[in-house]
Amino acid sequence: MRKTSRVVTVEHNHGKPLTAKQKRELAVLAALPDDRIDTSDIPELPPDAWKTAVRGLFYRPIKQAVSLRLDADIVAWLKKPGQGYQTRANRILRERMLAETRKRA
Repeated sequence: MRKTSRVVTVEHNHGKPLTAKQKRELAVLAALPDDRIDTSDIPELPPDAWKTAVRGLFYRPIKQAVSLRLDADIVAWLKKPGQGYQTRANRILRERMLAETRKRA
C-alpha cells in the first residue's frame, strides 16, 4: 500500500463562514480513509492522559427554548437545591441520553 501525505493548513476565520477553498480542502480530507491521513506530527497521548479528562469542558451546545410541562413534584425537586434548576434538568437529561447512546454503540 502506498502511503501518501497531504498537508492541510487550517486558518482560523474567527466565526466567519468557511471559504470555498477551505470547504474543498475539508471535503478532500473527509473523503480519505483514516489510514491514509498522515498524523505523524500529532503524538499519541499515553493512556494515563485520559484519567483526568473532562467531557464537555469546552463544548457549549446551542440552547433552544422550549415549553415543557412537568409534574409539580419534579419541578420542586429540581428547584430544591437553589438556582439553576433548568441547568440541572438539562444535565440529568444529557446523562440519560449519553447512557442510552453508549448502550446502542
